[in-house]
Amino acid sequence: MSDFDSKRILLGITGGIAAYKAAELIRLMVKRHMDVQVVMTEAAAQFITPTTLQALSGKPVFTSLWDPRIDNGMAHIEFTRDADALLVAPASADFIAKLAHGQANDLLSTLCLARECPLLVAPAMNRQMWENPATRRNVEQIERDGISVLGPASGEQACGELGMGRMLEPEELLDELEGFFQPKVLAGKHVLITAGPTFEAIDAVRGITNLSSGKMGYAVARAAIEAGAQVTLISGPTALKPPAAAKLIRVTSAQEMLNAVNGEVDGADIFISVAAVADYYVLNPSEQKIKKDAHILTLELAPNPDIVANVVSRPNPPFCVGFAAESENLHEFAELKRHRKNLPLLAANLVQEAVGTDESQLTLFDDNGVHALVRGPKITLARQLIQHIATLYQATYSA
Repeated sequence: MSDFDSKRILLGITGGIAAYKAAELIRLMVKRHMDVQVVMTEAAAQFITPTTLQALSGKPVFTSLWDPRIDNGMAHIEFTRDADALLVAPASADFIAKLAHGQANDLLSTLCLARECPLLVAPAMNRQMWENPATRRNVEQIERDGISVLGPASGEQACGELGMGRMLEPEELLDELEGFFQPKVLAGKHVLITAGPTFEAIDAVRGITNLSSGKMGYAVARAAIEAGAQVTLISGPTALKPPAAAKLIRVTSAQEMLNAVNGEVDGADIFISVAAVADYYVLNPSEQKIKKDAHILTLELAPNPDIVANVVSRPNPPFCVGFAAESENLHEFAELKRHRKNLPLLAANLVQEAVGTDESQLTLFDDNGVHALVRGPKITLARQLIQHIATLYQATYSA
């Protein structure tokens, strides 16, 4: 069980159709062994009952400042004393306006004003309400006040329209909450990351690529954002949803990836090359689809540029981290690659254990030796990797 699993979360629910998602969020939190105390507005109780949420959380649900169950009559003070965070999900436009102007006319808004713990809100409202200038001003104000805003997402809404305003799904909110608690070891740093495969055209419809899903690179991008970094993610073709806070640059070929890296690297403090870049490209790809016939087709291949080597060889390179996927002799090949490319850190794994999976195992190679990370979810490994990078980076640039 991780430290996150033992967190005590005060969950506030306001009036809106997205209140039904709070039931699943509570279920997921309790499954993680988190301590969840629910506080609702009166409007929220019009969409989902306190009884339902009490059954899921295992605790009484509170809605009133004057609830006699609180011995000293100070629920607005007592509830936040030992809480690790207060999460309001959904947060309606009306409630966000209350936060922006410091109003405290019910239990939940008073809790937010009197809290001693971090406050996070997950907006949920109609597209027009989200886009209204008043709402935009209110959201900007609460962010300036140090309140973390999670989402919203774009999609189909209860009113039948499409657009921004949907509350993040419960699984996404739990991920965001877990990320919030990660140490901000890269605060103020710019991290440039490559991820996914590349695709080298043979003709108009065919090409040379590999089995990389991009999951590890996207996990590293998310972990870097959680660590407080500004992240630029240069991604080859994947079907993955990128972290919302990352600057995303989509590319196809290795040459396009190199061009994108060269365009961004000057402002980077750290460069992490996770992408599985094709070693070769087709010298003379056909602009039209090559028709099948009985003859043997011969392709002439030329080596692609080495993106990591290109960055390392710059006059003032960022702190560079490489990745190696091997099918055998992991330690030997990884160390050879690290020294050949003059990298301070290289992360390596076996392709048969990592490609396309949600879990993996990483081994880190640096000047201090070999560090094996226990097999686990890629986001867990990515967080451990970012912590290791931060330690090496600080030791390198503070010496």
